[in-house]
Amino acid sequence: MTEHTLSEAEYDAITDAAAHWCMRLHAVDCTDAERLAFKQWHDADPLHAFEYQAMLEIWAVADHLPRVEAAPSPAPIPRPRSRWSRLAVAAAVLVLGVPLAAYTGWHLGWVANSYERFEADANVRHITLGDGSQVELNLGSELVFANYKNERRVTLKKGEAFFDVSHDTQHPFVVRAGQGQVRVTGTRFNVWMYQDQVRVTLVEGSVWVTSNQALAGNGSQLSPGMQASYKAGDYQPQIREVAPNDSSLAWRNGKLVLDNLALSDALPLINRYLEHPVMLADNSTGALRIGGIYNLNEVKNLVPSLPKVLPVYLTQNKDGNPVLNSIGQRPSN
Repeated sequence: MTEHTLSEAEYDAITDAAAHWCMRLHAVDCTDAERLAFKQWHDADPLHAFEYQAMLEIWAVADHLPRVEAAPSPAPIPRPRSRWSRLAVAAAVLVLGVPLAAYTGWHLGWVANSYERFEADANVRHITLGDGSQVELNLGSELVFANYKNERRVTLKKGEAFFDVSHDTQHPFVVRAGQGQVRVTGTRFNVWMYQDQVRVTLVEGSVWVTSNQALAGNGSQLSPGMQASYKAGDYQPQIREVAPNDSSLAWRNGKLVLDNLALSDALPLINRYLEHPVMLADNSTGALRIGGIYNLNEVKNLVPSLPKVLPVYLTQNKDGNPVLNSIGQRPSN
């Protein structure tokens, strides 16, 4: 997959479209056909959704923007400020100048001045973000980088990434993964994500990890050699020290290392690289242990070989996913 950094004209065109849809969807005469066209535009590219959300935030805050008043009359008549007057102010901001809206949004910290999307398909990929930070993307991973006035923001859409963050105390570096986030100013760390599970491993520096973005102050600080894990619904991340022989960063060398793990713990690591994730038939199957070192590009060949190394057999569920079943002990004579 290739990187695409938008030109100023391309970015402006998307911003214009976001402003247009923001106005039309707030209009009383907006039709069902327009709403369908908006949904198709919105879902066509993550940046479309990103810019539309920014426009909604500008629209919502328009009531707080400075108002241009005529010369004061000797006896002004107070009038209640209605919802429609607030929407009119927001509409004026959008109609009279999208650049003004973007400029206002930038200075209020809501709109990014640059946007980059990166993907890694069949190979580990090394990239440089717009702020100079270095990132290694694992196979099948995707992230978005946006530069705001008050912070640099990465959204890890899927997969895994190792970050070597360019130091900037005035502009914190935030990685959003799952329902939580990691906040730093400059450091080296790894973020692994599979479905709603996230694991953050710190190599150098210090990071603040929260399991819920809405509770940004309710997290934990990591020191080098520590790891934080969380999943959807967790109030706090779980913290542990990384063992000296920890192999969670072996992917940077193209390897998946399974160090005598229970299948229930190993499958999320394996499934990250599979088109159809492997399921467990029951808890007894999940308790079986597996070890070995595998090349990342060959993980797909691991599943058919499991019955050769473990007391299991493979079936398939109604969704087409392979299912591991343990072979029960035969009764003794």
